[in-house]
Amino acid sequence: MKNKDQKSANWKHKLHEIIYEADTPMGKWFDILLFIIIILSIILVMLESIKSFDAKYHSYLLTAEWVITIFFTIEYLARIISIKKPQHYIFSFYGIVDFLSTIPLYLSFFLAGSQVLLAVRALRLLRVFRILKLVRFIGEASQLKEAIKSSRAKIAVFIYVVLILSVIMGTVMYLIEGADAGFTSIPRSIYWTIVTLTTVGYGDIAPVTDIGQIIAAIIMILGYGIIAVPTGIVTVEFAKQGTKTTSEKNSNTIQEIHTNTQVCQNCNADNHKDHATYCYNCGNYLNEQ
Repeated sequence: MKNKDQKSANWKHKLHEIIYEADTPMGKWFDILLFIIIILSIILVMLESIKSFDAKYHSYLLTAEWVITIFFTIEYLARIISIKKPQHYIFSFYGIVDFLSTIPLYLSFFLAGSQVLLAVRALRLLRVFRILKLVRFIGEASQLKEAIKSSRAKIAVFIYVVLILSVIMGTVMYLIEGADAGFTSIPRSIYWTIVTLTTVGYGDIAPVTDIGQIIAAIIMILGYGIIAVPTGIVTVEFAKQGTKTTSEKNSNTIQEIHTNTQVCQNCNADNHKDHATYCYNCGNYLNEQ
């Protein structure tokens, strides 16, 4: 019985190394294969949206979609089987994304019928969630995440100021232009201000008075500067993340960015320190390579 349990544990451990980690040769090949299949699945979704192409090659597209869906189903089940506490994966961000990217085709199969065709098509659009799975392959994702996290307070204040400015300018434009020019209410005027401030300019509403056009020109000019502000904030923080490895030699208070891809088989925790032997969350042995 012990030998059987030991064989089962070894089998699950090897499976875990392949599908959860990129530090092993098999893990790297699996990630490359998964990356290619995700790209192909996204291309299929795009091609199906072209009515003429879908009408001509619908059967081929459907067959390819079923093959990819079955692959994702096997991958999803393998991730559940290979971890000691499956709930840590099932209810995690990637677990939910993997589930949402797998079920739509099955739902469309069970809900097939002329009365629910529109609903089925809407359900099939959930397959775009697969693009979120690509995040796990981006090495700089942790740096970008930390940069956005570090700058969230500044960005929040900036957005707050922009909203206040939009309310004030929208109210002013409502008083100046009035309903005849399309500014029928303060909310609609605020909508016009935001559209103009972001340099989108739909053109559905436009000022007709001289004063209104002057204010609109000012808002347009402000828009160029406003767009650059959050980009600059995140860029500065991202640059700081890139220098942390060098800076931490002189300070122990700066957080290090690690490239370790090991995921704990017990609790599904990731982002372990380089050369870590035990999980920082539950203490489980990581079997360092």
